[in-house]
Amino acid sequence: MSAPPAVRPAAAPLTGWPDLETLQQAVLAGAFGLDPRSVRISTAFATSQAVRHDGRSGGYRNEVLSLRLGAAVGSCAAEPGALPPEAVTDAVGADVASLLAHPLPVVRTAALDAYLMHRLPHTPAHGARPLPLAAGTSLEKSRARARAVVELLAPRVPAGGRVLVVGVVNSLLEALRSSGLTYVPCDLKGGMTEWGEAVVRDAAGAVEGCDAVLASGMTLGNGTFGPLRALAAARGLPLVLFAQTGSAVLPRFLGAGVHAVCAEPYPFFWLDGGPGTLYRYGGAPGVGRHDGSGR
Repeated sequence: MSAPPAVRPAAAPLTGWPDLETLQQAVLAGAFGLDPRSVRISTAFATSQAVRHDGRSGGYRNEVLSLRLGAAVGSCAAEPGALPPEAVTDAVGADVASLLAHPLPVVRTAALDAYLMHRLPHTPAHGARPLPLAAGTSLEKSRARARAVVELLAPRVPAGGRVLVVGVVNSLLEALRSSGLTYVPCDLKGGMTEWGEAVVRDAAGAVEGCDAVLASGMTLGNGTFGPLRALAAARGLPLVLFAQTGSAVLPRFLGAGVHAVCAEPYPFFWLDGGPGTLYRYGGAPGVGRHDGSGR
């Protein structure tokens, strides 16, 4: 039996993509060395989860669509109750190119993430710096991830600076407090933080006076990533992302308005008490720092 043909290495730039649409068109054109029409999703699944950490007064819910392409899993979160059953059934056996044209943004995002995870896994060759995440309780792992994210952000913010946090995670707010930073919590759902602080809904209205923006990968799936990146760039603010949704997609925007990414592919810390790995992208300020000009 003859050996399978070698896969051409990715020729497209790793980073600096100007927008999601351009990146997606490059994927469709085969710029990453594999025609998305030639590969199919073998497995699709939805994860519905509820969390209330010990010692916390409230909890939260997650729903995530995950698609498997070869050894890679791409994921996109959705608001609880917003993920229809056909999001899973439509994806099974479908080629990636057709899913990139799916009417549901959550499917398009998960498909793009699966494809890029397949072509550009989280390795040092693709810009990733692995960071072990120790085994522990859900709260211990949540706090460890939060520290890893804030370590990317803190050097980019002046002492005592103010951070617009888009996509409220209480452990992240706690880690910002521990680093001596203040914050404005922002989330489309509104509500209150663990400490009784009102959560604003409008990022554009809340960015005044902030020194940086810290945002969830969910902004990619709900369509707010582009406007948020433009908002941060217009004000000259560093933008740091923590990404379960689109963990392989968002690092591609480094150097084009994104300064650092903490990527966490499936399985996420809240699914398993064992050890895991986070992947951080983006050099320290002043060391190979991106200027936002893109390519």
